[in-house]
This record gives sequence, structure tokens and C-alpha cells, in this order.
Amino acid sequence: MKQDPTRNAAYTVDCDDYVHVVEFNPFDSGDSGNLIAYGGNNYVVIGTCTFQEEEADIEGIQYKTLRTFHHGIRVDGIAWSPETRLDSLPTVIKFCTSAIDMKIRLFTSDLQDKNEYKVLEGHSDFINGLAFDPKEGREIASVSDDHTCRIWDLEGAQTAHFVLHSPGMSVCWHPEENFKVIIYNLAFFNQLKRHIRYNTYTHRREKSMASHLRNSNWHEYIWIIVLNSYAFSFLRWSTISENLFATTGYPGKMTSQLQIHHLGHTQPVLTGSVAVGSGLSWHRTLPLCAIGGDHKLLFWVTEI
Repeated sequence: MKQDPTRNAAYTVDCDDYVHVVEFNPFDSGDSGNLIAYGGNNYVVIGTCTFQEEEADIEGIQYKTLRTFHHGIRVDGIAWSPETRLDSLPTVIKFCTSAIDMKIRLFTSDLQDKNEYKVLEGHSDFINGLAFDPKEGREIASVSDDHTCRIWDLEGAQTAHFVLHSPGMSVCWHPEENFKVIIYNLAFFNQLKRHIRYNTYTHRREKSMASHLRNSNWHEYIWIIVLNSYAFSFLRWSTISENLFATTGYPGKMTSQLQIHHLGHTQPVLTGSVAVGSGLSWHRTLPLCAIGGDHKLLFWVTEI
């Protein structure tokens, strides 16, 4: 994997407002395009994007907005439902959001006449993570600064409520046992920080800390990556390679920096920067990740 590590974004899409969060649909939606959602100050936009890496007759990126949903408040998080299908009749678009008012909003649309949403209330502090049950999409898990993990059905009722010892930072469902959720909380993050040494750059498996986790994507293990004076705000593992992950952070406090890492290399394989950046998401089938910016979506492509 020999490449110039510093790159500008390979593709950009102009947006009407600042983008706070962006999420590729991680599930197969039955269409050749790739669903993507991004949230701004009071809206959520659902679109499709196809890249030249997928179809030879496309130059760069082909993007199309499918629907803009009024949100009424800044969007902080987005999670896709596996029930979303573009090849069904009618079309099904289903996703949920978190916002600064500590509420979850569940949206359902057929991209025509049906555009509904429910408000799920119960958290008493900021919501840091959302995830649909990936098997059937019949339940939503959420974690919050209020030291709870809550499970919701699609009618908005809480079906379970777990008290945590510290703020919940991220949550996902077990990939094989869909009656289990895995929670990453602040106490665990602080435990990770005690392993950091700023005078070196190493990586190793830390089996003693977790046996079925791998940060936000939680496959088997947490990989502890010790970065030389680099504090990250997001870390996402690639959906197509267990060796690739991306981080975003603010090393100079003036710009956002994206780094893509490979576990076989001691230095980032790709570094990008943007004046203002938010969110981080990997494409479902390509080594490509997206972040939001000031009136833009930005996409970087690497190699496996």
C-alpha cells in the first residue's frame, strides 16, 4: 500500500447548510446506488451516490437527493434501519435521529405521500449513540450522558432500561445474538487512555479489556492504537476490511483532520484536512469514507 499519505478529498458534494453528521446506509437497500443521509441545523437529507470505482461510465461521483426531511432542530446522530428498501413497492426509507433536545425521532417514508415520524422521549441528557437491531430493525438501542442505555420498539415504547456507571458513548447490537447490545461508556474510554504513551506509535490487541468489541463497529476485539500526540474525536472501522479504520480530530485546533490507518503500517496511509469537519462514515462496499463540512460532503478513497 504505497501512496502519498496527504490528499485532498477525492469527491465533494455541495450542500445547502453546514453538515453536522453523515451516515452511509450500512445495509443492502436493493439498489445499485448507495444511500447516504446527512443532517444539518434543522433538516435531514436522504440521497444516493454512485462512484466511478463502482461503475465505469461514471466520472467521479453521481449524487441525487431523494428527500429532505424537516427536523426543526440540529441533528446530532443518524442510524439507518435494515428495513430500508429502494427495490420494494412501495419504497421504504426508515431511519432515526438524535438531537440536542435529548429526543429520538423515528422517520418513515415511501418518498411519495407517506412521510411520518415519531418522537421517542425518555433520556434526560445528550444522546451519544443510536443503533437499530440489524437483523429485523424492530428495536432501537440508545445511550446517553444520563448514564443509561434504553431499548425502544418502533411504537416509541421503552422495552428495556439499563443503568450504566458512566455516560454511554456508543452502542451496537451483537452481530450474531440480536438480543444482546454492546455498550462503550466513558469509564471504558478512560481505561483506554491509561494505555496511551505519547512518545511512541504502536498497536496491539488488548484482549484483557474486551473479548467481543472493536470500538464503534464491535466485531471481535478492541485494537488499542497509540497515536503520537494525536487526539481523535471519531474512530470508525471499515466495513470491508478488518485492517482499515479512520479517525477524525483537531490536532491544530484550527482544522479538522482525517486519518486512515492500516494495522500493518505504523503511519497513517492517508491524511486529509478540512477547515471544519463533522461526522465520519465508511461506504458499505468500497474503501471510501465521508465526513461533513461547511456546506459540503467530502469523500476520501484509499486502498485495501
